[in-house]
Amino acid sequence: MCPPADVPPANGNGHEEMVLVDTHETARPAIPPANQTAPNGSSNGHAHPPTNKAKGPYSRASDFLSNTSNWKAKGEQFANAFFTLETKIKIAKMLDDFGVEYIELTSPAASPESRAHCEAICKLGLKKTKILTHIRCHMDDARLAVETGVDGVDVVIGTSSFLREHSHGKDMAWITKTAIEVIEFVKSKGIEIRFSSEDSFRSELPDLLSIYRTVDKIGVNRVGVADTVGCADPRQVYDLVRTLRGVVSCDIETHFHNDTGCAIANAYAALEAGATHIDTSVLGIGERNGITPLGGLIARMMVADPDYVKAKYNLPMLREIENLVAEAVEIQVPFNNYITGFCAFTHKAGIHAKAILANPSTYEILNPADFGMTRYVSIGHRLTGWNAVKSRVEQLNLNLNDEQVKDATAKIKELADVRTQSMEDVDMILRVYHTGIHSGDLKVGQSAVLDRLLEKHIASRDSSPDRREKDVNGTPAKRPRVDEATTA
Repeated sequence: MCPPADVPPANGNGHEEMVLVDTHETARPAIPPANQTAPNGSSNGHAHPPTNKAKGPYSRASDFLSNTSNWKAKGEQFANAFFTLETKIKIAKMLDDFGVEYIELTSPAASPESRAHCEAICKLGLKKTKILTHIRCHMDDARLAVETGVDGVDVVIGTSSFLREHSHGKDMAWITKTAIEVIEFVKSKGIEIRFSSEDSFRSELPDLLSIYRTVDKIGVNRVGVADTVGCADPRQVYDLVRTLRGVVSCDIETHFHNDTGCAIANAYAALEAGATHIDTSVLGIGERNGITPLGGLIARMMVADPDYVKAKYNLPMLREIENLVAEAVEIQVPFNNYITGFCAFTHKAGIHAKAILANPSTYEILNPADFGMTRYVSIGHRLTGWNAVKSRVEQLNLNLNDEQVKDATAKIKELADVRTQSMEDVDMILRVYHTGIHSGDLKVGQSAVLDRLLEKHIASRDSSPDRREKDVNGTPAKRPRVDEATTA
């Protein structure tokens, strides 16, 4: 369990504060193995037999409780912006097409608009995705929730001493009694129910196990564990989930904040310990530093079991979903974002580029093609190597031998000492070099001659009508990407 903090938290597990988060995504494990279900009909860690099928080369050997090959990811969008119903519907439909099992919506008790939007999204008739809503452990919230048409209700209440004292002011006896009342009411409506503690890792273990055992016996579909303040580490997560797996027969959902950078590692450790559901968010957006990012978890799971992930999700849609959410909340997709970031499949160092061109697996654990992406080999810099330049020469159908390619590479590196050369710059140098060699105006080692040829070409290019029109219009030059087939 996490050590207590000097200052009690002012917020919860990220759900209750997300009053504008009207479109979340949830992922719960795949179809449970045949004839292996819990008494309440849910899949669970006990039911999964040891898995011996081949997975990714870097996955751990499965044990009896591991769910790294059978899981569902729960995703959420939190925005520091206003989401219109139109935007929420667009996100919901895209998440459905992507393949998520659940979308969790803001509590209808948050506002009249939240309730109206919840009802509207429930009527979309999504193909794969069930709609849930997130509520407090309170009968008033539960009554509102079941009237919206949702497929399930996610109930949460703080169980740590911090939240019991400074948030809702109730003791564990009251929490247990109210949880039973809310759960039995929701179950009577024939929809799914999850009960989650809040601030689980700063709660007393006997309190947690007692209430989880109680709600499991009355038939919840899932119990939830929440690292509300992001204090847990993977070992703590594994220990708690493994212990809980021995206490309950229902599914186990987990929710990890990223305040200390462990959200993805914690999610993976939870799956190894027998958890079945992981809360994620597109781009990791959420309270404070956010929660487990959908793309980051997908990347981790692709290494563990690529066949499972590729069969489960429409991976090329990931970039489109992230771009949509980023635009909606008015942020940029980070340059180093998992899978879809500008630098995710970019290679620069000469040694790296040579190896990548020979075999992409040398410096890539993920295949960009699986996500509809392409790799980019950057060659307009001082670290570039002649093998990477040779690959570009071949792409441009230029006829240069190795000695000539090395000579052209030396010029690229020389110019890159002054400023980084764009791909357009590199292509110009290579074409001018090629023309000079084959016209007889240039020989290997004549750097000054090549400088004059480049100056002449640039002067001619800049005086052309097309170039002047482009300058007047102010059209920015786009950096071309190296073709996937020829750089792989």
